[in-house]
Amino acid sequence: MARSNDEVAALFQEYADLISITGGDAYRARVYEKAARSVGGYHADVSTLDAKGLQEIPNVGKSIAEKITEYVRTGGVSAVEELRARIPAGVRRLTAIPTLGPKKASVLYEELGIASVEELADAIHAERLRGLKGFGPKTEENILHGIALLRSAGDRVLLDAALDLAEDVVARLSAVPGCRRCAYAGSLRRVRETIGDLDVLAAAADSAPLMRAFTELPYVTEVIAHGTTKTSVRTTKGLAVDLRVVPPDSWGAALVYFTGSKAHNIRIRERAVHHKLKLSEYGLFDTETGEKIVSATEEEVYDRLGLPWIPPTLREDRGEIEAGLKGELPELVTEADLRGDLHTHTDLTDGLAPLEEMVAAAADRGYSYYAVTDHGPDLYMQRMTDERMLAQRERVRALDGRFGRRRGGMRLLHGAELNIGPDGDVDWPGEFLAGFDLCVASIHSHFRQDRDTLTRRLVRACENPYVDLIGHPTTRLIGKRPGIDADLDAVFAACARTGTVLEINAHPDRLDLRDEDILRARRHGVKFAVDSDAHATLHLAHMRYGIGTAQRGWLTADDVVNTWPLSRLRRFLAQGRPGRRAA
Repeated sequence: MARSNDEVAALFQEYADLISITGGDAYRARVYEKAARSVGGYHADVSTLDAKGLQEIPNVGKSIAEKITEYVRTGGVSAVEELRARIPAGVRRLTAIPTLGPKKASVLYEELGIASVEELADAIHAERLRGLKGFGPKTEENILHGIALLRSAGDRVLLDAALDLAEDVVARLSAVPGCRRCAYAGSLRRVRETIGDLDVLAAAADSAPLMRAFTELPYVTEVIAHGTTKTSVRTTKGLAVDLRVVPPDSWGAALVYFTGSKAHNIRIRERAVHHKLKLSEYGLFDTETGEKIVSATEEEVYDRLGLPWIPPTLREDRGEIEAGLKGELPELVTEADLRGDLHTHTDLTDGLAPLEEMVAAAADRGYSYYAVTDHGPDLYMQRMTDERMLAQRERVRALDGRFGRRRGGMRLLHGAELNIGPDGDVDWPGEFLAGFDLCVASIHSHFRQDRDTLTRRLVRACENPYVDLIGHPTTRLIGKRPGIDADLDAVFAACARTGTVLEINAHPDRLDLRDEDILRARRHGVKFAVDSDAHATLHLAHMRYGIGTAQRGWLTADDVVNTWPLSRLRRFLAQGRPGRRAA
């Protein structure tokens, strides 16, 4: 389940928004935004800390620590409640639209009385916003896009939130006497980027103890339906969870059936019919006699249908059946294949942890190498200078000596995340960039340039001989910001031509590239890196989500450069890079 940190972080972000809506001090709003990020990324659960421990969290002073303590004690913060009471509910509903800021939401309510997403959409189509200052056609287009994003997200949650809940449910139910097997299934097992509801499957001879334990879980707020084979509940996060209990000897067939996808299941049921069989959640049966053929394991079910076991991340009817019949299913990359992380940040820029803590946490993950890539100076709010970056390089080299000398030790790479400017330029001239072991380049602004301009911008970055990797290539934030409108096939072709790596950013808010884009890029011959983009030590564990996305894109370990030994990686990065050492 989510830690108290996540709840406090969400509350402080809301508080910052409320301060902005009410015309409060902008500096104060930023203070709470920073505190939200720091609390969310802090390694210790805030509910376990005293006042002194709370104030050791970056950006948390005495007043903020007191609010955290109040939340842990009471489940709320009076200052937040007071601001909520001052703002009409309609304005708060409008701020849920990803592209609509709190100030504009307040103007819409005060000037036009708009208090719902539906009213706003109608007002835009009726051109009622045209008379308001700052609400031109482009703003209307952006707001409509945000409304579409909001509606498409619906009640879906991000992968990490769903996985936290699912793993807790599975752990608790597995401990119930009589439970033989328990696992999550559905779109979560297939590692979809957002989850609508959770499907949990259990095997037991008697379902009653499991169903009772399920409805009594501490985060269950409503029992939607209660039965002997299926029970549905709603949780404190608003996420619905279905529990299905099957006989132990039906486990394999049930896991296939409830994992999906719907399209994949249709294909395998068609194969069953072709073999005069019928597939259900209880087993694979002979159509004529009704005899159960197999059902205990997924491998048995697939084998009886003439197929190898197909990994859940491939079960989307995107060619996996045909590949299985030909013996051409890929050996998918796994988290265990990763040897390093090539995109991370420290508190030198917008990270939360010092260099030494990030390096130590990476070493604890057993990596062979680890890249530190703080932001360049073109993101002016990060206050980067040549001198600060070179001083960090000296510290990285010293730590490299300390960690790399150990048997099987971790080598450190000093890099930077460069900003791809509006014309495709990046921070620093070539002679300065030549001193880095690795350069990631990413778009951080001017997201709404036209398609041709955005395409040229990315292609030019790929053609820069010092750019090794394009970070979060489409810039999307799931449910908050759409990906940029660029000709991705042209970008993929440029990456293949120049040897520029494309990132699969593992942060659950991004998962960028998407699985569909990975499939297309792979056909161009592009290489990839699965990176955490960690801004705190806890974020290093996000790799699991990036690996799931890479698997959905059919990638093998050879497709992912940070599964390679360091010597091979260095040789690859040195190709065509002036002054870059290969070993």
